[in-house]
Amino acid sequence: MYYNKVEICGVNTSKLKNLTSEEKRVLLLRTKTGDAEARQTLIDGNLRLVLSIIQRFTNRRENLDDLFQVGCIGLIKAIDNFNTELNVQFSTYAVPMIIGEVRRYLRDNNTIRVSRSLRDLAYRSLQAREQLSRDNSKEPTIEEIAEYLGEKKEAVNGAMEAIVEPVSLYDSVYNDGGDSIYVIDQLSDMDSNDEVWLEDIALKEAMKKLSDRERTIINMRFYKGKTQMEIAEEIGISQAQVSRLEKGALERIKKQI
Repeated sequence: MYYNKVEICGVNTSKLKNLTSEEKRVLLLRTKTGDAEARQTLIDGNLRLVLSIIQRFTNRRENLDDLFQVGCIGLIKAIDNFNTELNVQFSTYAVPMIIGEVRRYLRDNNTIRVSRSLRDLAYRSLQAREQLSRDNSKEPTIEEIAEYLGEKKEAVNGAMEAIVEPVSLYDSVYNDGGDSIYVIDQLSDMDSNDEVWLEDIALKEAMKKLSDRERTIINMRFYKGKTQMEIAEEIGISQAQVSRLEKGALERIKKQI
């Protein structure tokens, strides 16, 4: 993806505005009175906040423009719902709103379909985790989240695992500037061993020594699962000829191996 590009959704991120706390306070008060211009200025002045938040999700390979737009929806909701009478910084309220909106988008666009009830529990669990983290200044355990929600630990754990983005076998897990190591390189095949590997090599070498017609017949017969009659019709010879060629090819392969 293009996570270092300057322009996102037509917005030049190198020229994003920065508002002071006092400017935000004044604009929020004006917005509450229905001042559309103040509302737009407040949105423009917090786009840098949206940009900084969506950087957390760059490892998901999502389109940055899409994430930015979703983050802006969260920002607008935060502006429209912020209570100016509370002694709370706007960013303190806006950050979890933006994160929640992005997470909802990622959850609903996950390639693995998850039931609505499970997704709802996962979303409530994420909200609870954020709330407990703020209240206790530390990451809560699954048990603490479950107790906070009044749910079983197993249900909460299963719901949160269900919305985790699947990892590709070809995701890079290490790169020292040269060749990368991928997830698939870290997996072992318990059904494979050196003996099977060597037999496979020997079979391939034996197949190379067959004639083109013999190789075609063996491939169609044992790799594609076709009958001798089907092979005969496809390559234009009799079934007896197919049988004879197949038998001779198998004998030669056995001798080679």
